Amino acid sequence: MTVTSASTSRPIPAHGHSAVDYETRVDYDRLRAYRLERTRAALDASECGAFLLFDFYNIRYSTQTWIGGALGDKMTRYALLTRDGGDPVLWDFGSAARHHQLFAPWLKPENSRAGMLGMRGAIAPDAGLMASAVREIKGMLQDAGVADLPVGVDIVEPPFLFEMQRQGLKVVDAQQLMLDARTIKSQDEIALLSMAAAMVDGVYQDIVDVLKPGIRENEIVALANKRLYEMGSDQVEAINAVSGERCNPHPHNFSDRLIRPGDQAFFDIIQSYNGYRTCYYRTFAVGSATHSQRDAYTKAREWMDAAIAVVKPGVGTDEVARVWPAATEFGFASEMAAFGLQFGHGLGLGLHERPIISRLNSLDNPVEIQEGMVFALETYCPASDGFSAARIEEEVVVTADGPQILTKFPAQELFVANAY
Repeated sequence: MTVTSASTSRPIPAHGHSAVDYETRVDYDRLRAYRLERTRAALDASECGAFLLFDFYNIRYSTQTWIGGALGDKMTRYALLTRDGGDPVLWDFGSAARHHQLFAPWLKPENSRAGMLGMRGAIAPDAGLMASAVREIKGMLQDAGVADLPVGVDIVEPPFLFEMQRQGLKVVDAQQLMLDARTIKSQDEIALLSMAAAMVDGVYQDIVDVLKPGIRENEIVALANKRLYEMGSDQVEAINAVSGERCNPHPHNFSDRLIRPGDQAFFDIIQSYNGYRTCYYRTFAVGSATHSQRDAYTKAREWMDAAIAVVKPGVGTDEVARVWPAATEFGFASEMAAFGLQFGHGLGLGLHERPIISRLNSLDNPVEIQEGMVFALETYCPASDGFSAARIEEEVVVTADGPQILTKFPAQELFVANAY
């Protein structure tokens, strides 16, 4: 299930967030079935008898459950899927497990279980929680007849890994398999990515309305957070707000700097709607723009357009990376030093999925671009004035008819906000 023929011949819609009886929108049952089917296929094609998943994006992908980052990233939620055709089993905070039993009927009630491993070491392994959990998992593997096969684990705390090994389980890497499974997006995933991008389209309009001398970078971050949560974001992961002399080199953060007349300013809005993320840069000039700023923007746009023009099914990511300048051409000593500036990365439940496109890794280890991939392309060009810079990012859906762009806020030319 990838992009449908209708969505390749027409613009990808940005639905409203509600369900209606007169349009087909996101089908969440279909979305859940697709993600579990992809996970099962990855497991069946591997050497593993089971996947034991701790990465909270993989947990969401396979169990269709989610709790917020304050608990979701504490390495205490985990899910087990065995290759005997059984259903996923999820261990979660006790109250969350009870909530899943009430509101997540696609999981069998007995498969939503209370669990606790230690909150990233806050409860020492000596307490025995990890040993007990591994014994339970091992017993389930024996019941499924797969205890003699390797267990695929995506990410893991060392004490838990050591305990699995102590109890005789062979552990192998499942993260590569899960990232491959998540690479091709279904029509529902693409619709959610489009909806998330549409939210950011609107936030950029809010930003240009207030992007005037006297406002601070952190005030714009606060505005963007407020508007995104009002529009239904389930997580604002990060917002970069970079202006003036902070533009070069790119600091990848925000500060309390006051915006001044003639500044160049760029922003990156990273947030998710129903789990599906944006990574969406735009660059503006405040009131007016210099020739140096405009020239930098023109180059960044040319590099972006050249990359988009290459994108189609069957092309290697090395072909995309080659249209971007080498690091030494824009002031860096090596591709490692410039990594992330001329850059592409998959988007989905995670911010950085496959494919990762850059001159650092793609020239020697290319990945074939396939229909149904969704990734962001980013370019960066320092200005000749020594401190300004342009940053552009577009989110691209790969279709049989070529790329479709999800990021719609105007970016063909340098946008001057509140021109004098």
